[in-house]
Amino acid sequence: MKLLLTNDDGVSAKGLFALAKELEKENEVTVVAPDDERSACGHSITLTRALLVKEIKVQGLRSKCYSVDGTPADCVRIAVDKIVSGKIDMVISGINRGLNIGTDILYSGTVSAAIEAAFCKIPSMAVSMEETDKLEDYNVAATYAKDILKLAKEKYLKEDIVLNVNVPNIPKEKILGIKVCKIGNRSYDNYFTPEFSDEKELSFEVQGNLNSSFEENTDKNFVKEGYVTITPLHYDLTNYKILKEVNDIFGVE
Repeated sequence: MKLLLTNDDGVSAKGLFALAKELEKENEVTVVAPDDERSACGHSITLTRALLVKEIKVQGLRSKCYSVDGTPADCVRIAVDKIVSGKIDMVISGINRGLNIGTDILYSGTVSAAIEAAFCKIPSMAVSMEETDKLEDYNVAATYAKDILKLAKEKYLKEDIVLNVNVPNIPKEKILGIKVCKIGNRSYDNYFTPEFSDEKELSFEVQGNLNSSFEENTDKNFVKEGYVTITPLHYDLTNYKILKEVNDIFGVE
């Protein structure tokens, strides 16, 4: 398969390297990723300046790699239009340092890059791994990404669907399996701490704590139990459950 890989942690990130190293064994891989970390940038794109693209050599990879001084969505857009020749079979974004579960997907640059691929009518997958105090070893997550890619190729490749994959940061033998599930609710108690500079300028640093609550049959719960989760996402944000109800109130006959 011809694969485009990107991320939001930057072109030098360990997760992207592990993913490319694993997938280039059996596929044609091109890496196009931000030149620096762009975490939590959402689906932003660059419109007010030119994008700088550089071909770089990543030691240990045989795949062509490019850095872009833009967002993850920028990387997908310019790769599809200018960098990768011919049809791309799939875009894979990751492996992200930290989970993208629940409502965090709305902030995620990793997921947004995969959604941008769906805009371009290219099948896509976002892969993220739990961040813990343990060493960053992305090999298990890379192996699951490869296995899910093979299954998708054989049985399920949809051009407008994003497969959002999350992998717990535990040894492979302790992973209980794969669960296909819905997203959960992931909320934070955010607060801003004021700081004064030497020039007496006031700035605020965001801090906060993750709210922990049990949600049955969600990605949040299954990852905590030790499962790899897959959630199919779509960029159509219409709330179809209440569409008729809202139309009854505001619609014109």
